[in-house]
Amino acid sequence: MNQKNLLEVDWSKIPAPSDDGAAAHLVGLAIPPLSLMATDDNSVTLSALPGRVVVFAYPRTGEPGKISLVDDWDMIPGARGCTPQTCSFRDLFADLKAAGARHVFGLSTQSNIYQTEMASRLHLPFPVLSDEKLALTRALELPTMEVAGLTLIKRLALIIDGGRISHVFYPVFPPDRNAGDVLAWLKENRV
Repeated sequence: MNQKNLLEVDWSKIPAPSDDGAAAHLVGLAIPPLSLMATDDNSVTLSALPGRVVVFAYPRTGEPGKISLVDDWDMIPGARGCTPQTCSFRDLFADLKAAGARHVFGLSTQSNIYQTEMASRLHLPFPVLSDEKLALTRALELPTMEVAGLTLIKRLALIIDGGRISHVFYPVFPPDRNAGDVLAWLKENRV
């Protein structure tokens, strides 16, 4: 399937993911002291960051005009929508910061090289972290899916306070509303 416009999606034609319980164990967990490469060429250790941190994770962003990873990508519950989710965090970035997010990060298992291109193309005001080696994914036992021989993180968002997960948004659907849901939660749960 050719991806013409990654932002124009009729969510009524995309299957929603169900809550499979794969994120139920995350609230209260301490973030392990692992460093991940970011699109701003820094190494980020989420466990060492002070204050409130928002991390939204997604399977993988697409490239306009490129072929999808698999032909039925849109029919895999929770697969479609990485670019709309990322752009919604971009568009609400200032509001998220004003509501108490000291840091905002995207996260996927895609390479830092690919993510750097994507971050530039989408004009992201925050870094995106690469867990290409699945270190954080495995340490936290994040929900994953296997597609075309790749292990991809299922879409979710984490609120981290002082190195510990205090809230999880999972499953996330539709993806383009995730940043708004996170913003509403931040406003209701100020620290």
